[in-house]
Order: sequence, then C-alpha cells, then structure tokens
Amino acid sequence: MNTQTPRRISTRTVVLVGALVSAVLAGLVSFYASSHPDGLEFVAEKLGFDSEAADSHTADSPLADYAVSGVADPRVSGGLAGLAGLVVVALVMGALVWLLRRGRSTSGERHDRDDAVR
Repeated sequence: MNTQTPRRISTRTVVLVGALVSAVLAGLVSFYASSHPDGLEFVAEKLGFDSEAADSHTADSPLADYAVSGVADPRVSGGLAGLAGLVVVALVMGALVWLLRRGRSTSGERHDRDDAVR
C-alpha cells in the first residue's frame, strides 16, 4: 500500500514550462510545420482563383506573411514572427485571466458582505 501523497507541481512551474515549450515551438519548430502556412491562399493557387484575391489591409505591416519585415533569413524571420505571436497571445491570455480573477474576488467580497449584513 502506498501511503505517500503525490507530489504537487506549482502553477508557476506549469506556466514556466508551458511558456518555454511554446517559445521553442513558435521560434524554432514553426518554420518546419508547413511550406504553405496560409491554407486558403494555397487552395486558391491550387484551384486557380488566386488572381481574384486582393492584398489584405495589413499586407505592409511588419509581421505580414508569417515573417518579420527587414529580416532576410526566412527561418529567423519566421521564428521571430512566431515569438511575436506568442507574446501577443500570452499578453491577451494574461489580461483575461487577470480580469476573471479580479471579477471573481470582487463578487466574492460582495457575497461575504451580503452574508455579514444578514
């Protein structure tokens, strides 16, 4: 019979390992994921209606076409674009988690106050 309690892993450790794995995947491995990262564009070329497409309004942006403008090496450029995307997603997720936790603690305080009044 095993009487030992299972070892707990802290949330901080899980987040740090997840961030490290995500950074490696976005920065290094994403270049090898597909030679056609934009599936719709690939299908349009394959089926012959790509000439009807217009450039996006963000076609001149620094991160257009899964690359960083001004970086000549496509591997480095794609890796930097992947890392930039990772940072943006992490910031959005962090903000959402912060807002949800803040809302939960605020509603909990209201609930406690309501219980104290009764």
